[in-house]
Amino acid sequence: MAVEPLIQLRNITKRFPGVLALNDVSVDIAEGSCHALMGENGAGKSTLGKILAGLYTPDSGQIVLGGKTLHVSNPQDAVNAGIGMVHQELLFCENLTVAENLCLGDIPHRSVWVDDRAMVRKAQTYLDAIGAQVNPNQRLGELPISKQQLVQIAAGIGKGARVLIFDEPTSSLSQAEAERLLEIIHDLKRRKVTCIYVSHRLEEVFDVCDTVTVLRDGTLVQTVPIDGLTRDALVRMMIGRDLAESLSEHEEFAQGDEILRVERLSSPGKFSDVSLTIRAGEILGLAGLVGAGRTEVAEALFGLDPEMTGSILVRGKPLRVRGPIQAMGRGLGLIPEDRKRHGLVLSLSAMQNVSLPNLGKVSTPGGWIRVKEERGMAKKFFDRMRVKAPGLDAATAGLSGGNQQKLVLAKWLAADSDVLLIDEPTRGVDVGAKAEIHSLIRSLAKDGKAILLISSELPELLALATRVVVMREGSAVGELAASDATEESVMRLMAGVESVA
Repeated sequence: MAVEPLIQLRNITKRFPGVLALNDVSVDIAEGSCHALMGENGAGKSTLGKILAGLYTPDSGQIVLGGKTLHVSNPQDAVNAGIGMVHQELLFCENLTVAENLCLGDIPHRSVWVDDRAMVRKAQTYLDAIGAQVNPNQRLGELPISKQQLVQIAAGIGKGARVLIFDEPTSSLSQAEAERLLEIIHDLKRRKVTCIYVSHRLEEVFDVCDTVTVLRDGTLVQTVPIDGLTRDALVRMMIGRDLAESLSEHEEFAQGDEILRVERLSSPGKFSDVSLTIRAGEILGLAGLVGAGRTEVAEALFGLDPEMTGSILVRGKPLRVRGPIQAMGRGLGLIPEDRKRHGLVLSLSAMQNVSLPNLGKVSTPGGWIRVKEERGMAKKFFDRMRVKAPGLDAATAGLSGGNQQKLVLAKWLAADSDVLLIDEPTRGVDVGAKAEIHSLIRSLAKDGKAILLISSELPELLALATRVVVMREGSAVGELAASDATEESVMRLMAGVESVA
């Protein structure tokens, strides 16, 4: 006799203004399994997970849990039913401590007073459940994104949910932290916890998942066991075609004059004595573990670090960076790691985000925006980046993570920057969009742009970079030509096993 699935999603339909996010989708999920939801950005994966977690209410359809119809109208209903969610975008309060965030909604107290010691002990048990080395008394906003993500994972796992939804949980984690999370999921499966895993990282899906459901444009393509499924077959199911751009290919282009020179760049407590050069047509990769100082270097070059010392030369002329305006004026653009906080203004429309750093190009001398030109510029780069949105006036906050990332890229393409500082360009994007972004970065180099590329995915870095500079504990500890850069050689430098002049 066939075993009834723990979760049955029946004929789920969900509409947003101008978008049919899910169209009559039905999925069965077995108890104690890890079930992957996959598809391109905007396919409906996260929407389906958020419906189960009570963040969205379906327009039609039903949820059956353990043979009983479940009515979930808010996140508390989901928690009461034993359903937890680990979100891709962090939903905690940055001004509170780790312990306060982990205990929100169930704060230990004595009479009307908060029991601080009990709260810290409770939070520590949540952190210990996943082996997270985080101080529960530290303010959450002081932690790097990777540590904040671990805290969110601890909240989901530590509270003992019977169903856990993971929405791109490793997008902000280092390789070691991601491997630790996958070990945790294997352990959850042994404890009969049902996991729903949304990810664009195929290697993770093949590692921990038993079954995969593929969505495309809000409709169900197929649900199949992971056994016997190949990577190429899964990609074809997701994007409806063969993936033309191989991530393993490496190209180099003719290099021109030196565009950017950095000498003895330092910032107290962040990085010290960093020197590098980038020529036109070159992609310089910046590798390192989380906390090595890579992002901090890029932010300093863009004028976001008032304590930075050292010299920066653009086309041989000194650049005194007092803020982003000076950096942008000399042709620098920054595509930041955290697109929601630092790359976009979520309350503005998609068009306004594209035009924001380019208003001088579409404004009159008196400061009035020429709306027709603004729309024309936005549409040009919308089309080039293949942004999936209801229109140019669509709310940026309502777009999928991958399409938001494309908007960040589009605005700096419109700015026509000579030097692009690109930090984690494909974080949280699907394999099709990743190939498009890789092709775009290569074409920018071919057009003579100088690119500083930061990525925690070594295969991505090695596929794109013409040289790799490795950072460790705030210092540049080695440089490798593309011909000498392998995952092993880069990892050895990152871990401090050897140094290369």
